[in-house]
Amino acid sequence: MARDRILVVDDDQLQRWAMGKHLAAWDYEVIAAADGQSGLEAFTAHLPDLVLLDLQLPDQTGVDVLRQIRAIDPHAVVIMVTAHGGVQEAVAAFKLGVFDYLSKPLDFEALGVTLRYGLEARHLRAEVERLRAENQESAEATIIGDSPAIADGVRMLRKLASSGASTVLMTGESGTGKDLFAKALHSQSSRSGGPFFPVNCAAIPDTLMESELFGHEKGAFTDARFLKKGVFELADGGTLYLDEIGELKTSLQPKILRVLETLTFRRVGGSRDITVDVRVIAATNRDLDAAVQQGEFRRDLLYRLRVIEMTMKPLREHREDIPALVQHFLRQFALRFHKPLMSVSKPAMEAMARYAWPGNVRELKNAVERAVILEDGDELTMSYLPDQLTQAPARGTASGSPDGFVLPQAGVSLERVEESFVRQAMNMAGGNQTRAAQLLDISRDTLRYKLKKFGVES
Repeated sequence: MARDRILVVDDDQLQRWAMGKHLAAWDYEVIAAADGQSGLEAFTAHLPDLVLLDLQLPDQTGVDVLRQIRAIDPHAVVIMVTAHGGVQEAVAAFKLGVFDYLSKPLDFEALGVTLRYGLEARHLRAEVERLRAENQESAEATIIGDSPAIADGVRMLRKLASSGASTVLMTGESGTGKDLFAKALHSQSSRSGGPFFPVNCAAIPDTLMESELFGHEKGAFTDARFLKKGVFELADGGTLYLDEIGELKTSLQPKILRVLETLTFRRVGGSRDITVDVRVIAATNRDLDAAVQQGEFRRDLLYRLRVIEMTMKPLREHREDIPALVQHFLRQFALRFHKPLMSVSKPAMEAMARYAWPGNVRELKNAVERAVILEDGDELTMSYLPDQLTQAPARGTASGSPDGFVLPQAGVSLERVEESFVRQAMNMAGGNQTRAAQLLDISRDTLRYKLKKFGVES
């Protein structure tokens, strides 16, 4: 195992010798310099694990040297050593992040303890950085595919990761991987050491949403027996992922806007502002511009969320990624269910490649999971794929219907054809009326009328 390397910068030759002797006895590798300039050159050449830096040097002050070391390595561990430093110098050193401050004549027992603590801090930071790099690689590795759509998304992800503060709006159909990209963006950013809090705005009752987001004070309402921190507060220093932001009720939207603008909020029943450092990633499968026109979403909030917008492509627009996704899910479920890794028959892969996947990657994942569970052999065949895959017309045929829709048999009345398409659209959209209306290319109000007309429940 490599020895820790320590740089001693001190103009007192006797002091350098004494420190060098003790450091060598403690099995450290020692590098010595007699002035600030040679110390900086040694630091650049050897990148030591820790620096013992005298405050008074013949060519410049130790604080000046510390400032230049910080420019080279912001996380360098530096211990200041001085015989006659003043309070002002000590304050300046601590502002620059000096690890500790020791006085001459040195107590070498105390020096040994301080060195151990300083090196432990150095090694701990290195381990955190290593794990962070592994997490970044892992997060990016789970984004499967090499199509232009995926490659563009990964490039955008890397650019956004370097800016840890900008609000990001992710749009696209349900199941396109918005949550996956949000997690990857967090893990690759400078906020990766902080928390990642996902909140599904459609899953929390309206009466609880404000408390969930902002927290509440004890006694704020009947059941508020204790103080509760909201997710904005809990995500401080990290990322808050607001999924299905389009479902947020209009009365809460101004409060979200205020947090985004000022990074401050008040708990329910609170009287003081709380300031946080949070990056917000919002996601929706709704057309928010249409929601603005319908009075269901605030225009100013949309503009604030749309600092950066990422549009996730539906799977039918990058079908070339389907084989890689299938193989990824096969490996995942083979491990989960303790089954051998399956191959895929040619007819099964062709059926998956031509199907429109209205539920996108999520639907594909569910289909593979079902097949892995039910298949008895070592090959995924057509046997246990969902029925709609076997019914999907081959691409390029004159089916007369949109991808994924199945025309009723001849001789059926026009009204029954219309009802069939409405039911198929609602099924493909997972009951989401906005998405179903988009699939049918009609307004949401028109869809609601037809749902009532045909007795179709969401």
